[in-house]
Amino acid sequence: MVQIDVEAPKARVRKAEGPATASSSAGRAGRKTSRRRPGRLRRSIRRHWQLYLLVIPPLLYFALFKYVPMANAVIAFKDYNVIEGIWGSAWAGFEHFERLFSNPAFGTIVSNTFLLSLYALIASLPIPIILALALNEVRGRFFKRTVQMVTYAPYFISTVIIVSMAILILSPRIGMLSTVTGFFGLPAVDYLAQPDFFRHVYVWSEVWQTAGYSAVIYMAALAGVDPALYEAAKVDGANRLQKIWHVDLPSITPTIVVVLILSVGSIMVVGFEKAFLLQNPLNLSQSEIIATYTYKIGIQNADFSLGTAVGLFNSVINLVLLLGVNAVSKRVTGNGLW
Repeated sequence: MVQIDVEAPKARVRKAEGPATASSSAGRAGRKTSRRRPGRLRRSIRRHWQLYLLVIPPLLYFALFKYVPMANAVIAFKDYNVIEGIWGSAWAGFEHFERLFSNPAFGTIVSNTFLLSLYALIASLPIPIILALALNEVRGRFFKRTVQMVTYAPYFISTVIIVSMAILILSPRIGMLSTVTGFFGLPAVDYLAQPDFFRHVYVWSEVWQTAGYSAVIYMAALAGVDPALYEAAKVDGANRLQKIWHVDLPSITPTIVVVLILSVGSIMVVGFEKAFLLQNPLNLSQSEIIATYTYKIGIQNADFSLGTAVGLFNSVINLVLLLGVNAVSKRVTGNGLW
């Protein structure tokens, strides 16, 4: 009696249909995964709802006060009228930008802003790093905490108080600096009335105020350095300076790069309050920057369209600098913001 193998053709059929079946099963798996994602999100929210609740206020803050106001930048392209409103005002195109670029003082204002920001960047970047490295080498906890407190405290002093202190110290009649120079027979100098001293006063008062606060970032980065690296350097016979150069600095380089990128990205944004408070008619040739010019044009002269055009131009320049520096940093060091 002859037996016919029926299972073999079925196996061959299944083998022939294997790839199609695999692709269809993969498609079904993909659809199942896409269906599961909302379920996973719901389960994550249900499980970690406290963390999602903490995220909501910052998101609302940035949405309401950072992104929604961007729509009002259209004022720069309109002849803004308070009665007609932002969207009802007549369209002006690039008229206000042409007025801005044709202003004889525009080049001086941009130059003052850039030079002041660059000076502040060069002066304020290395000092917190040096302070953090020095404090990291201190073994006395009392002395270390005392120095941290003394250097960190000025950050909480308001800008108005800082400017008042600078004015009192540099006053030609009752100032402490004039008293010291007078003791040596030198004439009193009104530093705030001379344009050449404005940048020095602004930058070094800023360094004194923010150095301790900025050093905290680098000290946090130094706290994460692997102790095994110090042990290896000690075995190799490295002294303290060599440990700082070969262990500490390479370890905090990514943090330095990020801080540098953020600083360059805001290089055209100089603090309005301090510049405006230190400004007077005698030092106006170097103290007039984009922030104070925008205030005078937009608020005092009520030319809101031109003031918005100045601010928009400044923001675009900062964005270009941020993207450019981030690209260069990623190419050179391999570190960047994204």
